[in-house]
Amino acid sequence: MARTTPHDHPAGEGEPLYRRIATELLGELRGGTIPPGERLPGERRLAEHFGVSRETVRQALQVLRRDGMLATDRRGSHAALPGLPVETPASAGFPVGAHSSGPGAVSRATVTWETPPPGHAEALLVAPARPALVHRYWSSSADGRDLRTAVTTFSAVALAEVEELARYRDRADGTGAAELRRAYDWMRRAGLTLHHRDTIRRIAGTPSVRVTRRVHDQYARPLEITELVMDAQQDALVYEFTVPAAV
Repeated sequence: MARTTPHDHPAGEGEPLYRRIATELLGELRGGTIPPGERLPGERRLAEHFGVSRETVRQALQVLRRDGMLATDRRGSHAALPGLPVETPASAGFPVGAHSSGPGAVSRATVTWETPPPGHAEALLVAPARPALVHRYWSSSADGRDLRTAVTTFSAVALAEVEELARYRDRADGTGAAELRRAYDWMRRAGLTLHHRDTIRRIAGTPSVRVTRRVHDQYARPLEITELVMDAQQDALVYEFTVPAAV
């Protein structure tokens, strides 16, 4: 949960600041920024997020607890709104089209720290020759025929905001398996609203199509770009994802 733009709280008539913060936090909970059951950031981080004191945050949390919007246990405070629990598998498939189809289909994925593929650096505002976290995905049928290949590059913003992604930098040697299927969930849990833009083009002279996905956050900062190539005659591309509403 991070806010990198200044947040102004104009003086309201008769409404205490902590109540306005409680209202804003409730809006983020309802918008899905913090999924039901997920633990909230600590008071210090919330204070930085809203640009107020920890005492104001503490009072705002008390209001939400009293109204039954938050629950507190030994893990801390967490959202108590109705909805799917945080343990529910991600519905935002990563990378796009990652689900293999057909009996016996296999897939594998790796991550590397390297210079991004052509076109990715510009899309993510990465300086020329600067390395980035690159994720590669392969899917093939039981007879070894390629079904899908995907290459994703994450921006510096994504690694700075999302702790789980940043951890992969130290082990991005391209040899170990990469389990990033919850990448979009991690971004949402870090307070980012995800905006997807998918472009589908035919690849001339082949039965395949290329899907290019670009994702940016609520501040228009690029987070990742994925290029997926799939055999359109043998496979179907299914989109199934949920993006939290802007608040």
